[in-house]
Amino acid sequence: MNGESEERWDAGELGCGELVVLLRMRLRRMPGRILHLIARDTGAAEDLPAWCRMTANTLERHDPATASFWIRSKSDWN
Repeated sequence: MNGESEERWDAGELGCGELVVLLRMRLRRMPGRILHLIARDTGAAEDLPAWCRMTANTLERHDPATASFWIRSKSDWN
C-alpha cells in the first residue's frame, strides 16, 4: 500500500457486529487515510467488503492468508 497505511488495528476474533461499530468509530477519526485491519472472525471476509460498499469506504486490499484488510476511510463523514 506504498506506506499509506497510517494505522493498524488487530481486532482478533471480534464478531462482525461489534467489529463494524468499532471500525466506524476508528475510520471517522481518519478521513481519507488507510486502516490496516486484522480481523479473524470467520464472517469478516464476506461482511467487511459488503460493509465497505454500503458505507462508501473503500476496501483497497484483502489478504486472506493474514486475515488483513486495508480500508480507506471516506473523506466526508457528514
